[in-house]
Amino acid sequence: MSDAKVILTRNGQIAEILIDRPEKLNALSVEMLEELYRLVLQLDEDPRVRVVILHSAGERAFCVGADIQAWAAYQPMDMWRSWVKRGHRVFDALAGLRQPVIAAIQGPALGGGFELAMAADLRIAEQRAFFALPETGIATCPGWSGSARLNKLINISLIKELVFTGCNIDSNRALQLGLVNAVCAEGESLAKAREMAAVIAQRAPIAVQLSKQMIAANSGDNSAMTIEAMASGLSALTNDAKEGVDAFFEKRSANFRGE
Repeated sequence: MSDAKVILTRNGQIAEILIDRPEKLNALSVEMLEELYRLVLQLDEDPRVRVVILHSAGERAFCVGADIQAWAAYQPMDMWRSWVKRGHRVFDALAGLRQPVIAAIQGPALGGGFELAMAADLRIAEQRAFFALPETGIATCPGWSGSARLNKLINISLIKELVFTGCNIDSNRALQLGLVNAVCAEGESLAKAREMAAVIAQRAPIAVQLSKQMIAANSGDNSAMTIEAMASGLSALTNDAKEGVDAFFEKRSANFRGE
């Protein structure tokens, strides 16, 4: 990657993903989406990581969404394949991380940047931050699951207002609406996110991760996967599971006892 970077760092049980393209207001390119996806898959399989913090570089913006210069020349089918489908895949993977994700939002989160923030579990915004979906002003639509995730947090009329008018929601109103968990002074969002991450990292990690999946399933997200994962995990702890494996390797009939 050249000037567009997504950087992963680890500090003990806490990992941080940095969107590092401040000169372009952290606009997301195809390469950045692919790197973010790779890092998310890597974190999902890392048993050492208990909490993930998502933040961005510079003071001017958290993220202004997709890089317009990168996608403006695409034909409709390429737009669908290269941007919409890819963005959904990346943001769904981020939202589906087994570890809790905290977004530290130091500035405006616009369009895909708003949708990126919504893919986190918890959000801490600075006073100067604001949120908007301005896509209809350039003859396109929100494309990275933002309307679907917002639908679980705020009422439909407000979503329509955001999309139809491109209006802004400041950090204080976002707090009132439940879009963010806390509002802090300028320059403090990352420190506050690290404080919250440290608290979560001290909790029992498997219980936290199972709770995240359970809450998601109760809201209609990946319910089948959650049920199957929990059922498989529970059955794997039984004496019958051990007996089944032993019987397989010893080439005999299993004697299941319901234990």
